Amino acid sequence: MKRIGFYSGSFDPVTLGHMDVIARAARLVDVLVIGIGVHPGKAPLFTPAEKAAMLRRETAALAKETGCRISTVEFDGLTVDAARAVGATAIFRGLRDGTDLDYEMQMSGMNSAMAADIETVFLPASPDVRHITATLVRQIAMMGGNVSSFVSRTVAKDLKAKAKSKR
Repeated sequence: MKRIGFYSGSFDPVTLGHMDVIARAARLVDVLVIGIGVHPGKAPLFTPAEKAAMLRRETAALAKETGCRISTVEFDGLTVDAARAVGATAIFRGLRDGTDLDYEMQMSGMNSAMAADIETVFLPASPDVRHITATLVRQIAMMGGNVSSFVSRTVAKDLKAKAKSKR
C-alpha cells in the first residue's frame, strides 16, 4: 500500500519555507500531493496554473532524489476533503512558531472530527527558514526588494517579472 501525503497552501509564491516542508514530507511518503488552495475572495499574485508550474519546477529534483512521486492539485474546498479525494492518509502542516501551533492544533482537531482516518503530521520549520512567510515575500518583491534569501533563484525571477508587470 502506498503512503500518500497531502500538503496544502496558497504557494503565492513558493518559498524556501514551503520547500523545507515539502522536502521533509517527501521523505516520509511514497506520494506527496501538493494542494494549491484557490480562494475566490483573495487576489493572489500568481494564477493557480503558474503556481502549479512553479511547484513542479521546484520539486523535480527532490522527487528524483527521494523517489517520492510529487504532484499538484487545485482545490477550493476543505483541505480534509481534498486530501481524502487523492487518497491521502496524512496531511502535512509546517509550524513556524507557537502561534502556528495553536491554530494548526485547532485545525487538526476539526479535520480529525471530519476524517478520523487522516492523520495530521506537524513538521517544525528548520531554523534558517522559520521567519519566511509568502505574504512578506510578496510585499518585499512588489516594493522592488531583494527576495533571494527567501525563495529560489527561479522564483525570485518569477517574482521580479510579476512585480514589473503589475507596475
